[in-house]
Amino acid sequence: MSMAVRAINTCSISRSSSSSTTLRCRLYHFSQNNHYDHHNPNKNLGFRFRFPVFRSRELLISHGVYRSCSVHTLMDSVLEELEEIRARKRIRAATKVGIASGELLLDKIGKQRVLQKGLLLEFRKDSERLLLAVAQKPDGKKNWMVTDQNGVTSSVKPQQVTYIIPGVENFNYEEISRFIQKAESNLDPTLLEYAWMELLEKQNSVTAEEMAEIIYGSEEPLDSYSAHVLLSKDEIYFSVVEVKGSGSVYCPRSGEQVEELLRRKEVKEAAEKELQEFAQLLKSAKAMPSSSKPHKESWTLEEKNRQKIEALEAYAIDACKNDDQKKIAGTILKAMGLPKLSSSALKLLISIGYFPVHIDLDLLKLNVRTKYSDDIISSAEDLLSNSADPDETDRIDLTHLKVYAIDVDEADELDDALSARRLQDGRIQVWIHVADATRFVQPGSKVDREALRRATSIFLPTATIPMFPEKLAMVGMSLKQGKRCNAVTVSVILRHDGSIAEFNIENSVIKPTYMLTYESATELLHLNLEEESELKLLSEVASLRLQWRREQGAIDTCSIEPRIKVVNPDDPEPIINLYVENQADPAMRLVSEIMIMCGEAVATFGSLNNIPLPYRGQPQSNIDTSAFDHLPEGPVRSAALIKCMRAAEMEFRKPARHGILGVPGYVQFTSPIRRYMDLLAHYQIKAFLREDPLPFSAGQLEGMASLINMHIKVARRLQNSSLRYWLVEYMRRQPKQKKFRALILKFIKDRIAGLLLVEVGMQASAVVSIGKQIGDEIEVRVEEAHPRDDVFSVIEVPQMS
Repeated sequence: MSMAVRAINTCSISRSSSSSTTLRCRLYHFSQNNHYDHHNPNKNLGFRFRFPVFRSRELLISHGVYRSCSVHTLMDSVLEELEEIRARKRIRAATKVGIASGELLLDKIGKQRVLQKGLLLEFRKDSERLLLAVAQKPDGKKNWMVTDQNGVTSSVKPQQVTYIIPGVENFNYEEISRFIQKAESNLDPTLLEYAWMELLEKQNSVTAEEMAEIIYGSEEPLDSYSAHVLLSKDEIYFSVVEVKGSGSVYCPRSGEQVEELLRRKEVKEAAEKELQEFAQLLKSAKAMPSSSKPHKESWTLEEKNRQKIEALEAYAIDACKNDDQKKIAGTILKAMGLPKLSSSALKLLISIGYFPVHIDLDLLKLNVRTKYSDDIISSAEDLLSNSADPDETDRIDLTHLKVYAIDVDEADELDDALSARRLQDGRIQVWIHVADATRFVQPGSKVDREALRRATSIFLPTATIPMFPEKLAMVGMSLKQGKRCNAVTVSVILRHDGSIAEFNIENSVIKPTYMLTYESATELLHLNLEEESELKLLSEVASLRLQWRREQGAIDTCSIEPRIKVVNPDDPEPIINLYVENQADPAMRLVSEIMIMCGEAVATFGSLNNIPLPYRGQPQSNIDTSAFDHLPEGPVRSAALIKCMRAAEMEFRKPARHGILGVPGYVQFTSPIRRYMDLLAHYQIKAFLREDPLPFSAGQLEGMASLINMHIKVARRLQNSSLRYWLVEYMRRQPKQKKFRALILKFIKDRIAGLLLVEVGMQASAVVSIGKQIGDEIEVRVEEAHPRDDVFSVIEVPQMS
C-alpha cells in the first residue's frame, strides 16, 4: 500500500535590524521511496525521507555561522526528530563513502567505473543534448557502441561520456524511459540547498554518489543519477573542482558567492518573465487583423517595451548600436521561434503593424531626417511673417511678361519659369525667372544651416523630403500662378546661330501666367496655337541651342526615365502610378536646353566679375561620336556614350569647360529651393548685385561643396533604391504572361544582354536569341519580381513565325 505523510509548517522572523534577516522554513514530506532495482524495475522499495530545506537568501550567513531562532514548539519537535533521522543517515553515509573533512580529491575521482556491456551511461549527443544509453560492445580500441533512450545505436567516444550510473548491470535499454521518468520525480533543486549548508559548514567536497547519500539517504542507481543531474545543472550552490573521465567532484560555493548568484538569478528570471510578456504582446499583435493592430507609438510608451522594439528595429536594418541591442533582438527572435536574421526581425515588425508592408529600409539605414524640429519650423515661420525684402527697391517689374512654369504634375516646389519675345532684328530674348530664396534666408542663419545639412530635397515615390521646411518653401519661396513673386531673372539674347550675344542678371517681380506639366506643354506645342507664340519661341530657342551645343562638341545623352508616384504607401497594396519620361520630348527638351543656357550665362557673369562660384566642368573624353553612328539615336546610343564619359568636376575660382554639355562654363542656378549648391550661387550673385562683400571665398565654397556632395550621394542612393523597389513592385503586380517591349542596349557576356524595357523605363538583363544585335527590339515577360530582395528578371518571348 502506498502511503505518504506530509508535515508542513512555516516560521518567520522579520528583519529588526541590519543584522537580522527573515527566516522561513519548509518541510519536505515523507513519501514512498521507489528505489530502482535493476533486476526488477517494477519493484518498489521502502520509503524515502526528504530533508527540510532552508532558503539561503533568507538566512543570515556570517562567516559560515548560521543563526538560530526559536519557533513554535510543534515545529521544534518535528525538526528535532527529523534531525535525528538525518544524523543517522549522515553517519551511515560518512562511513560508507568517506566524506570526512580533508579527504583528497584524488581519492574521490580515482574511483572510475570502466565501461562494459550492460552499463547505463549518460553521454553528450551534441552541444544541446544529453542522452542516456546502454553500452553494447566496444567499437575499436576506445569507442563503444551504445543504444540510447530513443533506441538508436551509435558509436560513442570516451570524452562524450559524462556519467556512468553506478550499481547497474545488464540494463535493458527499453527501460531507460521509465528510469528517466522516475528520476524526474526526484529532481527537486531545493534539496541541494540543504546539502550546501551542511557541506559549506564542514568545507567538504562531494561526488554525485555522496550527494545521493546526503539528500536521498542512499546510493541506489536512481538516486545517484538524480543527484548527478541536480549537480550538473546547478548554477548556484556547487562548482566543479575536478573532472576525470565520467566522474566529477563538486565543491560548495561561499555564502557571498551564493548570495550574488541568487541575486543574478532573480534578475535573470525577472528579465525572462518580461521577455515572455513582450513575446506574448507580439504574438497577440500578429494575430490581429490589419485594421486593429496597435499604433506604432503604443510600442514605445513603456520604457521596457521601447527598448525591445527599438532593438528589433535596429536589428532589422543592420544598425544595432552595440552588442546589448543585438542580444536583446536575438533573444526576442528566439522567444518567437524565429532565426536570428535581419529579415526575420523585419517580417516580425511588419506582421505586428509596427512597419508598413512597404517600409523603405534605406530611408532608415541611411538615417535620413524626414522631419524638421519645432525650433526650425518656428524660425521658418518667423521668416515668413517678419523678414523684410533687402532688394525691394532694386527689383524690376516684369509682371507684363507671359510666364510659363513647366514641371512634373506633382511638383511641390516651383522654382523656375520662362518668358520669351522676338526682337525687331529677329533675334530672340529669353528670360529665366528663378525663385528668390534669399529673399527669406541669409548665409549662416538657423534655417540656412539646416538646409546646408540636408543639401538637397529628396524626391521619393512615396514622399518629398524638402530641403527647406514645407511652409517656407511652398508659401514663401515658390512661384505661384497669378501671384506677384520675387525672382532673380537671367535674361539672354541669342544670336541666330544659338550662341549667347548678351545677358544680364537682375532682381525682379514676376506674375506666372501658366503652370504646365511636361505633357500639357508638349500638347500645346503640337497644337501650334497663335496665342501661345511665346511658347513656340521657347521651343525655337531650344532647337537653336541644341544645334549650337552639338557644334561645340556636346554629346546628347537623352534617354527614357521612369518616374513613380505611390498613393497611400502605408497600405499593404498601395496605388502605383507609373510615368515614363522621354527626355527627347519637346517640352522636356525645351526646359533642359534653356536651363543649360542659363547655367552658361551665370558662369560667364561670374567669370567676368571674378565671383567665386560652384562652377561645374566635365573634361571631354576623346570620344569619336561617329563611332556610334551605327546605333539608333536615343536610348541605345546614349547608353553607349555614357559608358565613355568621365565624371564631372568642380571649380570655384573660374569656369571650367563642360565638354559633355558643349559650353565654356556652367553653374547650376535654377533650383535654389531644392539644391543647396544653387543657393550658394544665389548668395554670391545677390551680394555682388548689392555691392556687398561676398559671403564666401573660393576656399570656403570648396569646403562646403565637399559636405554638400556627400549628402547628395546619400540622397541619390536613397532615390535610386526607392525607385527601383517600386518599379519591381509594379512589375510584380503585372499579369504573368504580359509582354513588354525591350531594346537591347549592350551585351554583357555571350548572349546575356542589357535591356531597356521601353514601356516601363527600367533596365534588366536576359539571354536573347542567337543573331540579335544591339539596338534590336525584342519582347520579354517577367520571370521573377521580389522587391524586398531586389530580385527582378525577365525572359525573352519567342517570336511567332
